[in-house]
Amino acid sequence: MATTKEYRDFVLEQLNLLDNITCKSMMGEYLLYYNNILFGGIYDDRLLVKIVDSNKKYNMQESIPYDGAKPMYLVDDIDNQEFLKEIVIDTCKELSNKK
Repeated sequence: MATTKEYRDFVLEQLNLLDNITCKSMMGEYLLYYNNILFGGIYDDRLLVKIVDSNKKYNMQESIPYDGAKPMYLVDDIDNQEFLKEIVIDTCKELSNKK
């Protein structure tokens, strides 16, 4: 099942507290970038972020985005924009340090 455009639009609206969010379509799903750092995606109407040490404190559930992929964290509470912003910033800080 591919992600709906309505769900994509909703997620992007929830991420509007962050500048420089970009979304790229990939095979019916969407990759999400913050300041050009790939931090997660929207898969089957679910928001998932990469697993890094700095976002483990949020106690999110692991989920597989698609067959054969590495596990990612499922962001359940996307209604809370401040919480979502913190998750993205913490995830991207660590990802940018790995480059």
